[in-house]
Amino acid sequence: MTLLERLGLHRRELRAWAMYDWANSSFWTTVIVAVFPPFFADYAAAGLDAAQATARFAWTTTIAVAVSALFGPVLGAVADYRALKKGLLGAFLVVGVAATFLMATIGRGEWIYAAVLFGVANVAVAMTLVFYESLLPHIARPEEMDRVATGGFAVGFVGGGVLLVINLAWILSPATFGLPDVLAAIKLSFVSVALWWLLFSIPLFRRVPEPPAAEAREPVEGIGSVRLPFVRAWQTFHELRQGHRQAFLLLVAFLLYNDGIQTIIRMAAIYGAEVGINRNAQIAAFVLVQFVGIPCTLLFGAAAGRMGARNAIFVALVIYTGISVLGYFMTTTWHFFALAGLVGMVQGGSQALSRSLFARMIPKHKSSEYFGFFSVFEKFAGVAGPALFAASVTIFGSSRAAVLSVILFFVAGAVVLTRVDVAEGEAQARRSA
Repeated sequence: MTLLERLGLHRRELRAWAMYDWANSSFWTTVIVAVFPPFFADYAAAGLDAAQATARFAWTTTIAVAVSALFGPVLGAVADYRALKKGLLGAFLVVGVAATFLMATIGRGEWIYAAVLFGVANVAVAMTLVFYESLLPHIARPEEMDRVATGGFAVGFVGGGVLLVINLAWILSPATFGLPDVLAAIKLSFVSVALWWLLFSIPLFRRVPEPPAAEAREPVEGIGSVRLPFVRAWQTFHELRQGHRQAFLLLVAFLLYNDGIQTIIRMAAIYGAEVGINRNAQIAAFVLVQFVGIPCTLLFGAAAGRMGARNAIFVALVIYTGISVLGYFMTTTWHFFALAGLVGMVQGGSQALSRSLFARMIPKHKSSEYFGFFSVFEKFAGVAGPALFAASVTIFGSSRAAVLSVILFFVAGAVVLTRVDVAEGEAQARRSA
C-alpha cells in the first residue's frame, strides 16, 4: 500500500474532496474560535457591558445552530432528489464567504451588524458540511471510508492551523507586516479566511462528480412543492429509526459522547482562565491542538483499519475520560499544554471515524438526507454538557467538580456504542441500495 493509500488520498477526487476540509477549517479556527469572539466583545459590542456582549454572542450562536439543524435534513432531501449536492454546497459557500469578507467592514459598536454576519456565516458553513460529508460514500469504497475521512480531517487541521498561525502573527505584531494596528490585522484576517475558504474549495467543484439523483419515491398526495421536502425529511427520519436502526443507534451514541467532546472544547478557555492560564498561552495551546491533530488523526485512520472504527472510537473515549480526570488536577500552564496535546491526539480521529462509520451504514443514494440528520445530532451536541457543567458548578461550588461531570457523557456514549452492530448496519445499507 502506497503512502497516499494509507492517507486515504490516493485518487484525485479524494484529494479534491479533502481540500474542502482544508478550505473551511480556516473559518472554524480563526473566526469561530480564536479571533471573532474577542473582536465581538471588545469592538463590535463596545458600549455594552461584558455580560450583555456575551449574551448576544451566545444567542447568535444558538440561533445559527438551530437554523442549520432545522434545514439540514430538508435541504438534504432536495439535494438527493434533484442531484444538487454540489450546487447547494456552492450556494452556501458563496453566502458564507461573502458574510466572512464583510466582517472586515464592521464598525465599532455595530454589534447587530456583526451578529448578523456571524450568524449567517455560521449557518452557511454548517450547511456546506452537510453536502460535503454526504459526498463521502459516493467517492470512497466502504473499505476506504475510515482512511479517507481521517485523511480529510488531517488535511483540515493543516489548513486551519496554517492560516491561524499567519493570522495570529499579523495580530500579535502588525507593524512587522506593514499594518497600522491590531484592528487592521484582525479585519485582514477575516478577509484572508474568506479568500482561503473560496480558493481551496475550487478542487472539489472541479474534480468531485455530482452523484446521480436518487430515485423518486411515490408521490405524496395533496402535498405542495414547498412542503414536500419537509415531508420527505420526516419520512427519512422514520426510515432511519426503523430500517437503519444501527445507524440511528450510532447517532444517539455520537450525540452523547460528542456532547462531552464539545463541552471540553467550549469550556476549556473559561476553565483555563479560572485556574490562571493567560490568553496568549490558551491561543498557543489551541495551535498545538491543530498540529498534534495532523499525525494523530491519520494514526486513528490506520488504527481503524486494524481494529475497526468502532473500537478506535472507544480508545478515543477512554483518552477523553482521562483528559477529564487530569483536568480536575490542572494547576499550571504546562498542565494546560499537556491536556491540549491529549485533545489533539483524539479530537480529529473520533469525529472523522464517527462520520465514516455513519456513511457506511446509510444508503448512499440518500446520503444528503441522512447526513442532514447527522448534522442535527452534531449541532445539538454541546447543549446538555455545558448545562451539566453549569449545574455542577452551582451544586458543588467548583469548576473542578464540573470537569469530572463531563465523564458521564463519554460513559453513556460508550454504552450506547457497544450496542451498535456495524456489520448489520452495513448490511442494512446494502439492502437499501
